[in-house]
Amino acid sequence: MPPSPPDWHAWLTGLLILAMVATLAVGRFGADIVMMGALLVLLVAGVVQPDEAVAGFASPGVITVAFLYIVATAMRETGAMNMLTARVLGRPKTVREAQARLALPVAGLSAFVNNTPIVAMFLPTLDRIARRNMLPASKLFMPLSFASILGGVCTLIGTSTTVVVAGLLAQHANANPDANVGTIGMFTLAWVGVPIAVVGVAYMLIFGPRLLPDRAPKDGDAPGSREYYATLKVRPNSPIIGKTVEQAGLRHLPRLFLSRIEREGGPVLAVAPGEIIREGDVLAFVGALESVVDLQQIKGLEPTGNQGMEYRPNLRLIEAVVSNESQLAGQTVRRSGIRTKYGAVIVAVHRAGHALEGKIGDMRLRPGDTLLMEAPSGFAERHGSSNDFHLVTERRDPATLRHDRAWIALIILAFLVVAITAGVVTPMVGAMAAAGGMILFRCCTGPQARSGVDWQVLVVIGAAFGIKAAMENSGLAATIAHSAVEITHGSAPWVLLAVIYGLTLVFTMFMTNNAAAVLMFPIALSVTSEAGLPLLPFAVAIAIAASCEFSTPIGYQTNLMVMGPGGYRWSDYTKFGGPLTILAGIITIALVPLVFGFGTGA
Repeated sequence: MPPSPPDWHAWLTGLLILAMVATLAVGRFGADIVMMGALLVLLVAGVVQPDEAVAGFASPGVITVAFLYIVATAMRETGAMNMLTARVLGRPKTVREAQARLALPVAGLSAFVNNTPIVAMFLPTLDRIARRNMLPASKLFMPLSFASILGGVCTLIGTSTTVVVAGLLAQHANANPDANVGTIGMFTLAWVGVPIAVVGVAYMLIFGPRLLPDRAPKDGDAPGSREYYATLKVRPNSPIIGKTVEQAGLRHLPRLFLSRIEREGGPVLAVAPGEIIREGDVLAFVGALESVVDLQQIKGLEPTGNQGMEYRPNLRLIEAVVSNESQLAGQTVRRSGIRTKYGAVIVAVHRAGHALEGKIGDMRLRPGDTLLMEAPSGFAERHGSSNDFHLVTERRDPATLRHDRAWIALIILAFLVVAITAGVVTPMVGAMAAAGGMILFRCCTGPQARSGVDWQVLVVIGAAFGIKAAMENSGLAATIAHSAVEITHGSAPWVLLAVIYGLTLVFTMFMTNNAAAVLMFPIALSVTSEAGLPLLPFAVAIAIAASCEFSTPIGYQTNLMVMGPGGYRWSDYTKFGGPLTILAGIITIALVPLVFGFGTGA
């Protein structure tokens, strides 16, 4: 029996979803604001009850995603990801070699760490590699995003979308214990996700150098063109002790010059590539800001201004211009009291277009000097209006990394993967335990954990659950499902699977991937119920379709993240990502029936 004609609740829900999609496509308002506004209208109209509207925020899937963000934050703060990939990335000489070295480790990492923080971490690293090897960054940033997406669909915890769909499937299974619903385990998607990743990486390597634009910024326009003079001391037990300057990787940083080495017995003024680095050496560099930032994150080096200080987590690099009214003007760095007053350490000073050389502590500050400092996160918010500074800019990446905790972070991540794979714990419990372990073992601090969570994504997912309930309550989901079944009547089940995949893809093109997956789930549930087909294959198709949308910048958050730095236009995504979107769809629709089958429905 077909469902009853939709009442005004269904019409309201449908029109509201269309308006929501159109608003999100325009991109003027944030997805969290738009979706919470839509949920408010549905709540006031009585389409959903208050408990249904907020139930999504207590969903195990949403909570799991939140704790996975903390795990990813710890991996970033300890430099564990850098440790895994530094040797793999190396120094590529061609675009194709750079893409090959990039795609494989990024796809592998994103299978076990949420892809959004992976892209955030790799962007500055990849920018350095592009500048160091004179390669156009625009040919690397989009493959970075795509590789992270491709790896994410290989495991349960690779992307938040899969976690959310797995949570929805588990909820339905718990509500219907007599039905053989099936579940999405740690490597359930690998049967389809790995072939997609392999084909996707091959596609990027074959067609990337040709289809991606070449929009390398002019050297003068590149970020970080301001030069600084910085001195860093080689700490005891540093891994670069006993290595040559060449072997330590201190010779190939772009726009950076190792001017001399201060050591007992006298300075080394003409530093040769074969010069051996010793414990206690003070390395003096002159170079651009981005290269000085690179130095800050090399294990075993610390700014000379940090001598006598214990390691302080949650530090960020700050640029601040000394104002005319500043009490710092006329003072030497040593006597300025900036460490006591602001909790900051001056790393380098830039004056009148030049790096200021000499011992940091003896430099006498003047109005207009630009200070490069290490300071606790939030410095710009707290002191941006101070009379001491004209302008304060805070970088998001950490000033120093917790290298000594990298192996601990990797061990905790390995335990998380093994525990979920073996079914010892549920994904939510595993993610919560891993996040707690990261904080307990000081892989990241409490403030770092809180700032590492993408609250906007969690609000979007939670609100989408409420809108999903409205689609079910109003009968809209059943109506759309019935129409899909009627249109494909008499066709093979894979045709219906293709329809669900296509609808999810269209939703994802104009709204967030998580919201698209949540809104499509009740439609798939109604479709499988009416057609007598199992739910699991359709849930897998939704999870992959909501992630593998490469043809628009708004189809996935990481695509937006690389759009600005890569100088991309919308058409670049359509040209390079469109064929990859089609390839992923063909592979999914071909493999899902073979792997999961269309046996008797639940």
